[in-house]
Amino acid sequence: MDGVVLGFMYALIALGYTMVYGVLEFINFAHSEIFIIGAFVGAELLLGLESAGALAALSPAFVVLLLIFAGMLASGLAAVTLERAAYRPLRGAPRLVPLISAIGASFFLQDFIRLLESLWRNTFYLSYPTLDILDKNVSLGAAVEIPMKSILVIATALAMLLCLYLFVNKTKLGTAIRAVAQDPDAAALMGIPVNRIISLTFFVGGAMGGVAGVLFGLHYSLINPYSGFGPGLKAFTAAVLGGIGNIPGAVLGGLVLGLLEAFAASYLALLTDGAFGAEYKDVVAFAVLILILIFKPKGLLGEKVREEGA
Repeated sequence: MDGVVLGFMYALIALGYTMVYGVLEFINFAHSEIFIIGAFVGAELLLGLESAGALAALSPAFVVLLLIFAGMLASGLAAVTLERAAYRPLRGAPRLVPLISAIGASFFLQDFIRLLESLWRNTFYLSYPTLDILDKNVSLGAAVEIPMKSILVIATALAMLLCLYLFVNKTKLGTAIRAVAQDPDAAALMGIPVNRIISLTFFVGGAMGGVAGVLFGLHYSLINPYSGFGPGLKAFTAAVLGGIGNIPGAVLGGLVLGLLEAFAASYLALLTDGAFGAEYKDVVAFAVLILILIFKPKGLLGEKVREEGA
């Protein structure tokens, strides 16, 4: 179950990387900070409700929906602002230039969150207040119990992935995103506002990261401005594993990485007679991923990138 929860969380974050790469063929390394912005907005909202004495009076389902909506909005707007300020002016520059800008934006956002929280709360480590319903378990038979937190992560992730699939494949805006990803010049000639569609792509990708940030905070409780680095790096790996630019690939890559990590954490000590413990789970997971990519360098489902000459 831990592997599935981790996998869906990685998948939600990976969608931000893969959507931006699908449109701009650019890796937004600041997406891990976009993800953690959602976690901080959720924590601040929850702490505000608690200090106002309103948390106990509100329905837990309403509170969770409120956190998810706020996290999506904040992270989506942060991603759009980042695109407008740090990436759009560099469009057309050599690929290394926006990549360096993304790395710089990542460090800037980390320290900006740290500064704001230090000024506001005199600490940048925040703990999510407890929601009683999330501490309960759901019984599936006599021997199987699933934490409510895990069910929340899986159900929310599935709902968001379904919404994203319908948005990209069944709406005019989704068609416009796919047109810009395939050929931005032809899309512009057809009257599609390319810059707005690129901003929309950043917003949607950032919103997916914001959902993952809120779920991360509700599941693990403690967050800090640097909490996004590890999950963000693994989500980027998941996107590459599934096939960068490929939305179903990001989901598959996230699940494979999460299950590999959980398997290594649970059985590595047993399989090596105690020589290696759970602390080596990342080494095992990434070693398997390297092997997979040696034989399938374009990922499990293949890359979706712009055609040459487009």
